[in-house]
Amino acid sequence: MATTTPSGVRGGHAKHGAPEAPAGTPMTHRQIMEALTGLLLGMFVAILSSTVVSNALPEIISDLGGGQSAYTWVVTASLLAMTATTPLWGKLADLFSKKLLVQIALIIYVAGSIVAGLSTSSGMLIVCRVVQGIGVGGLSALAQIVMAAMISPRERGRYSGYLGAVFAVATVGGPLLGGVITDTSWMGWRWCFYVGVPFAVIALIVLQKTLKLPVVKREVKVDWWGAFFISAAVSLLLLWVTFAGDKYDWMSWQTVVMVVGSALLALIFVFVESRASEPIIPLRLFRNRTITLASAASLFVGIGMFAGTVFFSQYFQLARGKSPTMSGVMTIPMIAGLFLSSTLSGQIITKTGRWKAWLVSGGFLLTAGLGMLGTIRYDTEYWHIAVFMFVMGLGIGMMMQNLVLATQNQVAPADLGAASSVVTFFRSLGGAIGVSALGAVLGNRVTRYVKDGLADLGPEGAAFGHGGTGGGGIPDLDKLPAPFRTVMEAAYGHGVADVFLYAAPAALLAFLLTLFIKEVALKTSAGNDKAPVTSEVPADRPVEVTVGAPAAAFAEASAGLPSAGVQDAPRPLPVLDAPAALQGGTPVRGVVRGAEGAAVARAAVTLISLDGRQLGRSVAQADGAYVLDAPGAGSYVLIASADGFQPQASTVVVGEEPLAYDILLAGTSGLAGTVRTAEGGVPVGGAMVVVTDVRGDVLATGVSDGAGEFAFGELVPGAVTVAVTAAGFRPLALPVEIGGQGVTRADVALRAGALVRGVVRAGSDPAPLADARVTLIDAAGNVVATSTTGEDGVYAFTDLDAGEYSLIATGYPPVAGSLTVTGGGIDGHDIELAHPGE
Repeated sequence: MATTTPSGVRGGHAKHGAPEAPAGTPMTHRQIMEALTGLLLGMFVAILSSTVVSNALPEIISDLGGGQSAYTWVVTASLLAMTATTPLWGKLADLFSKKLLVQIALIIYVAGSIVAGLSTSSGMLIVCRVVQGIGVGGLSALAQIVMAAMISPRERGRYSGYLGAVFAVATVGGPLLGGVITDTSWMGWRWCFYVGVPFAVIALIVLQKTLKLPVVKREVKVDWWGAFFISAAVSLLLLWVTFAGDKYDWMSWQTVVMVVGSALLALIFVFVESRASEPIIPLRLFRNRTITLASAASLFVGIGMFAGTVFFSQYFQLARGKSPTMSGVMTIPMIAGLFLSSTLSGQIITKTGRWKAWLVSGGFLLTAGLGMLGTIRYDTEYWHIAVFMFVMGLGIGMMMQNLVLATQNQVAPADLGAASSVVTFFRSLGGAIGVSALGAVLGNRVTRYVKDGLADLGPEGAAFGHGGTGGGGIPDLDKLPAPFRTVMEAAYGHGVADVFLYAAPAALLAFLLTLFIKEVALKTSAGNDKAPVTSEVPADRPVEVTVGAPAAAFAEASAGLPSAGVQDAPRPLPVLDAPAALQGGTPVRGVVRGAEGAAVARAAVTLISLDGRQLGRSVAQADGAYVLDAPGAGSYVLIASADGFQPQASTVVVGEEPLAYDILLAGTSGLAGTVRTAEGGVPVGGAMVVVTDVRGDVLATGVSDGAGEFAFGELVPGAVTVAVTAAGFRPLALPVEIGGQGVTRADVALRAGALVRGVVRAGSDPAPLADARVTLIDAAGNVVATSTTGEDGVYAFTDLDAGEYSLIATGYPPVAGSLTVTGGGIDGHDIELAHPGE
């Protein structure tokens, strides 16, 4: 058991300007899971709102008197609102309290849901879905942003897997729940909108209690014009793809007006963003190739992902005659694939730090799944469809969260919200365009296939015309006679297959884009580890900040920045004793403190550029004060180090005025203990002690002295594993939580372990026997271990407890014998085998 004793080593807690800010040290798994509880519940609500109506939509639209256009717009309206508001939510997250924004998004969702359940027409329902979409856009964007603020990219894959699991549960549970509600006479489809409200209220309460994030107060300038023009451009584009081919021809003056208008609005948006002081989509982010490629890939992934979740319900209900509940059950293979791939990929990415192979594999599987789904018909065997859906789900799970993860790994903390929402924005945009365009395609193809099918029935069928599908109408299959119903089912089966076939090239483009994304190893510092500081902070008012991870994190961060070309080797600059005045540039001054607020004298403070060049260096005075010069306005990295403290790095933004920047250093901790025998407590000297972190990386190694003592210093607080091995003893590993300060003790008790070794011989002139199998059985009759001899006939069993055993050797006629193990050292036991009569 590990205990912590006081020491002269000072630990640290950080301030981010808010009383509820967490400590500067990394959060434990338990703390993270507690904080994520409400967030994951909010995400469950967001996803549930989209999926719970999917299987109920045919009945909802039929009840409200809508057609195929209304069907797709009920989905598209929510996606459009989510798409248009996602960048705005992301920018607001960089300016306001993330916790407050999540709660506001939940309240907006609840309001939209309640009114949607009261809808009396398809138009009213579509408007309510817009309100829901605004709330869902906030929840979708803020979930990734909050996770990034708390968890380092290297660890984030693990928790993204949990997010993927919630996505899978809500995605499979939503259609099932919606189907059951719709099929229940006393409830009806309106409860599909009410069912998420209790979950949202619970999420609000849980978030209030568990989610505690630092609040960085800045001068707020919201880019409302940017939000307006991007919303207008996307809306006009979606109106065009919805009505083209139905209300007017694809090649018509209406198409020209809408396409040109959408392009002009997009250009105005780009112009506005280039002039905005706080743009909702910072255009400079697209100078980074990874962000550009990930955003484009997300656009095409959105087309494939939403096509699968929206049009499966029409296939199973209208092409196969299933109930809303059964149509949800039949999509489980896709959700199983998504759940499996998102969870496993997240766990493996956390262990390895490598993510590109998952993206590329996901793009390939998504393309293959959609291509295979393009071959289905109304009478295709279900197990074929299940395999195709499973492959598609695997691809979506590997790409969806990992594209956001790759982007977050490339940006500074100040841009974390905007960059995360950019990827989510393009994924939602792709979904909105895909659902709208593919919905129009489905309506046209179904009408065509119905006409062809009815014509094949002869004059009676030809007289039936388009069977009620003209203009995007949705027929009531229960009211059709058998021959006509078969034609309708065949038309919808073939039409939905065409939708998947048209979506496959989009997935192929996403796959090709991921091939060109450069893999950068994931960082080990979270977004909150470096609090942004802006030039608006008065120079005479010090700001206490957390200076996040060790300086090595800067090397990881700068690895993703655009290259500045060949650089000269860094030249040493003179050490300046603060607070001596410096000539030229903008002064950056402050105080270096420890956890208890005490000044850290002689701390080295270095200012470097984002491309790694040293620009200035200072040594803190006895009162901890330092001062150095930045060459001009811009972003820089400040590195601080001192004996007995963790090296720290943080990003600073320097303006025209002097910048006040106080640095808070976290102390390192020690680990010590004694290795003894479990029987008698005798010290064990010469034992090898290895300390590893949660990823398995070795932090320290050492050997116990004659008294069994071992000690390590300069360890970072957190969970570690201590492994101990010694000759004649069984190896032991135990978890230890290193405290934030002082020396943590971890005493180890080793159990003796014996080695049994011998030679198997056979024949009249006994010679070593190869490939003989030796089995060791304990006194209770349990097989302890087996061993196969080599050319020298040698077998061995290690780490055995004292006691009575039986040895059975085969290769010749089997031989059994007894063996007594004393519990330590080496026991020799040779075995001779022979045929009868030898």
